[in-house]
Amino acid sequence: MRKNIFVSLFAFFIISQILESKVLAEQRPNILFFFADDQRNHTLGCAGHPVVQTPNIDRLADNGVRFENAFVTTSTCWVSRACLFTGCYERKHLYRVKPGPLNPQLCETSYFSVLKKAGYRTGHIGKEHVQLDKQSAVQMFDVRRQLGRNPYFKEQPDGSLRHETQILGDWGTEFLQEQPDNQPFCLTISFNATHAEDRDKRPGIGHYPWPIVTDGMYEDQMMPLPRLNDPAIYESQPDFLKASINRQRYFWRWDTPEKYQTNMRAYFRMLSGIDHVVGRLVKQLEEQGLADNTIIIYSADNGYYLGDRGFAGKWTHYEESLRVPMIVYDPRLPENKRGQVRSEMVLNSDLASTFIEFSGNELPASHTGRSLVPLIQGNLPQDWRTDFLCEFLAVPQTIPKWEGVRDKNWVYARYYVEGPGHEPYEFLHDLKTDPDELNNLAKIPVDEMTESQKKALQTLRNRCDELIAQNGPSINEQER
Repeated sequence: MRKNIFVSLFAFFIISQILESKVLAEQRPNILFFFADDQRNHTLGCAGHPVVQTPNIDRLADNGVRFENAFVTTSTCWVSRACLFTGCYERKHLYRVKPGPLNPQLCETSYFSVLKKAGYRTGHIGKEHVQLDKQSAVQMFDVRRQLGRNPYFKEQPDGSLRHETQILGDWGTEFLQEQPDNQPFCLTISFNATHAEDRDKRPGIGHYPWPIVTDGMYEDQMMPLPRLNDPAIYESQPDFLKASINRQRYFWRWDTPEKYQTNMRAYFRMLSGIDHVVGRLVKQLEEQGLADNTIIIYSADNGYYLGDRGFAGKWTHYEESLRVPMIVYDPRLPENKRGQVRSEMVLNSDLASTFIEFSGNELPASHTGRSLVPLIQGNLPQDWRTDFLCEFLAVPQTIPKWEGVRDKNWVYARYYVEGPGHEPYEFLHDLKTDPDELNNLAKIPVDEMTESQKKALQTLRNRCDELIAQNGPSINEQER
């Protein structure tokens, strides 16, 4: 009799523990983050693009929150990922500015590490482009599956070829299928698409190879030309930008009408391929009963020149380079909070703090980004940012180091063309009167500038110095 009572009590204890674990997992939302490569903010249907088809991503925006003023602070692949992992400006993490792996101390406060320590099952699959030491990787990831783009089509065990984007869809499905019932998860799916295959310059299928699932899309459509494609815009650039990698890669992609049309169709097929995987994973969540407690985020690592200004690539202070899509879908939001389009200035480094707050954990002091949760919930903190530090410190050969400030009305940047210790080349753009940043006011003689232009230039110089002092060493100090 006593044995039966003991068995019953033990069974009751086990069942209650399981139920308690399930309730805890339900209270803490799952997080699924889709991270595209080389995608500017406007190339989504929900952002008003007239051609590209992204119905699954659009559906997230329609039922979630789209940030129309989302920016990266450094516009290049590896730095943006380091900013994402650490929640910090490049000025603070200095990845590839200094030798070695990503700062292990900052990895300890990455969103992966914080959530894993809190009991989340964490995963990162796809493109990393960030060197991590072994200890950092262990503390960050439960599941880590790296996949590069060269080539995009990978040979499978049966001899067939499968596109990298679809493989990441397969791996994401496997991650979800293996998810324990009593544990929340945080999964980042980091695409190589829509990055061009730089080693294959054949227009279309060579340079922007798309997955088979999007074959034939856009075939009969004329691709709209870049809005800023007047040759005079390119000619107005300073010599160091005219000779930069931005111009070099223009001739890989956009320099003839035929090449432009072919590559744009291929580029959009790659993007629609990402959208297809988003749809696959949303369906998988629904089939497993996870959809109602899984927050889905979509963004990209940097903006992208699609022929604008006579450029290709990214790496600069212009809007085409810094602006990215950002969508957050939280199924727990009430109906009246869904479908928001927020205009506040948000950054890629904000996502780490956002994921951590969603999980119910304390935000690390090391983060320079801020949680977006108040904005997502329809609130606006009184002290929300009105500017940010933009910079490029770990450089390709043809892009000088630069730093600047972007606020609501002005953009300021200074490029160290002749190196640290020399006078930089400055830009100043008035976004109210010149939203396309076609006029560099910093090159107007001082005695010809208006008082507002003089004030803006000096104010932003000072603000740039202030933000640098708050976040890391100056360019001159980095050289020591």
